[in-house]
Amino acid sequence: MKGFRDFILRGNVIDLAVAVVIGAAFTAIVNQIVSAVINPAIGALFRADSLDTALPVTIPTTEGGEATMYFGAVIGAVINFLIIAAVVYFVLVLPVNKLRERQAAKKGIAEEEAGPTETQLLSEIRDLLAEKK
Repeated sequence: MKGFRDFILRGNVIDLAVAVVIGAAFTAIVNQIVSAVINPAIGALFRADSLDTALPVTIPTTEGGEATMYFGAVIGAVINFLIIAAVVYFVLVLPVNKLRERQAAKKGIAEEEAGPTETQLLSEIRDLLAEKK
């Protein structure tokens, strides 16, 4: 039981739970924006009521019937994803990163300088070995 309690009380587990709840609530907002604003605008461009019925492609089936694929629905899903990713980045990730940078600057923590690359290290080793010969 102690191990389970330690696991649950870890900061990253609670952060993850909060992120899931916020993400679910945020998804409803983004879905509404996409369905009420973006889908009608793009649907008008493709002369369809919404992206779900835009760009239909009908193909014959082996039974003699037809199957219809709606590429507009895929485009709508991609747009939905891009909007969610952009909003999450600009509303959450970017401000939090800036806040962390400011806090680090206040504490006097400088960014670590990048060390030598692997190629530079191998060149130095090669030069040292050459000097020993």
